[in-house]
Formats: sequence, structure tokens, C-alpha cells
Amino acid sequence: MTQKNPITFQISKPFSLGVEIELQIIDRETYNLVPKAPEILDMVSAELKERIKPEFIRSMIEINTEVCADMNRVKENLTYLIRLAEKHAADNNTLLFSSSLHPFAGYNDQVLTSNPRYSRIMEELQITGRRFITQGLHVHIGMDDHKAAIRVSDSIRLFLPVLLALTCSSPYYEGVDTGLHSYRTNLFKALPLAGMPDELGSWSKYSKMITLLTNAGIINDLRDLWWDVRPHPDFGTVEIRICDLPSSFDEILAIVALIQGLVANLTESGESINTNMQILKSNKWQAARFGLEGRFASPLHEKISMREAAAELFSRAAPSMGKLGTEQYLPILKKIVANGTSSFQQREIFNRQNDFSAIIKELYPKFWK
Repeated sequence: MTQKNPITFQISKPFSLGVEIELQIIDRETYNLVPKAPEILDMVSAELKERIKPEFIRSMIEINTEVCADMNRVKENLTYLIRLAEKHAADNNTLLFSSSLHPFAGYNDQVLTSNPRYSRIMEELQITGRRFITQGLHVHIGMDDHKAAIRVSDSIRLFLPVLLALTCSSPYYEGVDTGLHSYRTNLFKALPLAGMPDELGSWSKYSKMITLLTNAGIINDLRDLWWDVRPHPDFGTVEIRICDLPSSFDEILAIVALIQGLVANLTESGESINTNMQILKSNKWQAARFGLEGRFASPLHEKISMREAAAELFSRAAPSMGKLGTEQYLPILKKIVANGTSSFQQREIFNRQNDFSAIIKELYPKFWK
């Protein structure tokens, strides 16, 4: 496929939002993943087919908000769509569970969704792709300038490991404690076009890179770049993709509000932060391995705790969150730091119950609380 036309960045309202979450489909009796997405999606009305969608395996679905002007609209959108999807799931004797890896499901038992793009990806990735039975949280933040989008994409990389540490929810894989708080992150390492991106530098350099990758047949379109953060020219956004999926609705909203505030801070300050790639990779590993118990290296400190890094991130984003009317989410963020993420809770439940299904039984009813 040859890139013939220059990439155009579609202008968006600054700091508008789009949120994507991927939810597991769980059998109500066995608590295992079950490939019921086609049955659930058949019940979705035509006007909502773009909001509640299939994913690459049939034991998960994707929820997409519309373009939202603010966090109030995000909350309204997600509440309505998730509640509706939950009703359709219940009608099929299933429930929807929010975390980034099922604790005991086997990847060989999953059924691929019939879709030419998914088939192409699986043919390319083979066993690496079949093992990738994860769920995530993706957040789009609107930008009205392509140069600012590149600068923010580069600068925000320093803070991505902190966002990961605040959302870890994938400690188990196929009934094994991986020793990590985000094993989903480790699975991403095996994908050739995923992970922490290099510095993009400028719109010109980014455009040339996309043209090169397209003309070389490495990517078919921009969706094939599964970076932790990426400009999304078609939507006019910066998309943050590093996060695991929290198991609490309030925590999902709080993380989205934090990301919006951080992007607003980096945009309005005009700040450019270029961090050494080895530092970025080390911080990301600390977040994935140890979660909030990890260490964090930054240009301002030789080494601090991940919890201290989170507190500094909250302080950085707080003024912008105040302007955006989302400061009410700061106490929720601080509660995550104090009480731990879903990965901590999952281990506590399993250590107490010695039963993987107990993780889902206990966390599922707490999603809306």
C-alpha cells in the first residue's frame, strides 16, 4: 500500500474527549470467558453499533463514547452504554467484567472475531497474537494544532508509567501469578509495533515516518501502530493507550480526567520534555512489575517512589483540572494511591480465598460503587 496523500490532522475542540474501554464477557456459572459477543451485539440497536462494538476475540466487547465536550458528558455516555451492554449481557446469561486480563482463561480457548483486519493481524502475529487476550482503556484528547499534538505526544511519555502504575489490573495469566502487576504490558512487548514510541520530534518527521512505514508495507494504516501514546490525525487527538483497565467505574473516570488535565497542562505550558528512552523503559518496567510499589526516575530526581511520582503528577495536573471543572476526581486518584489498584485487590482476594473465580465474584459488584 503506497501513501499517496499527505497526512492531514483534523482539528478538534481542545481537550474534548473520546474514551474506549474493552470489557470481558464472563459466563455467570463458570466465571470463565465465553464467546458471546455476537449474541450480545445482535441486540444492540443500529444507531449504537459504533458505540458498542466487537473486538478481536468474541469473549470481549468494546465500548466507545461519542466525542464528548467535557467529563460530565463522558460520564453520561459511559454510564448509559455500559448499563445497556450489561443488560444485553445478562439476557445472554453473562456479565461484563472490567480488568485487563482474566485470571484463569486460556488463550487457546478463545474464538477470533470474523473480520478481515483481525484475520490479517493474527496471520502475521501467530501465537504472539493469540496470547494477546487483554483489555485496556484508551483515551483520546482533542487538539487544535498538529504541532502541539506532536509535542504533547513526546512530552507525555515521561508520565505514562505513572498512569500505568495507577491502573494495573492484570497480575494473573492462565491461572498463574505472573509476579507482575500489569502482565498485559509484558504481552505488548512481543508486538513489533507496540510499546513506548521514540521521540517524534516534529510533524514533518512524523509524516515522513508514516509514509515510509506505509510504503514499505509495514503498516496498512495508522491503527497498526499500537504505541503507548500516538497522535491520531483522523480524529484530531492525542491518544493515550498505556493504561490497564481499572475495575471501578469511578477510577476509570478519574484516570480519564487526570489524562485530560495532564494534556491540557502540557499544551498550555508549551513545555517540551524529551526523556532518555532507557529511563522511560525502566520506569515503565517498574510500573508493570511493581505497580505503585515501584521506583521512578525523572529529569528532576535521581530516584523517587512511584507513589511520590503520582503525587507530583496530581500537583501538575490539578490547576488544569480546576479550569476544566474536574477537580472532584483528585480525591479518587489519591484513594487509588492509598488503597492500591485492582492488581493489589485481586491478589488480596486470591490469597484469602485461593480461588480465581472469587476475584470476579468480589470485584464485579463493586464496579459501580
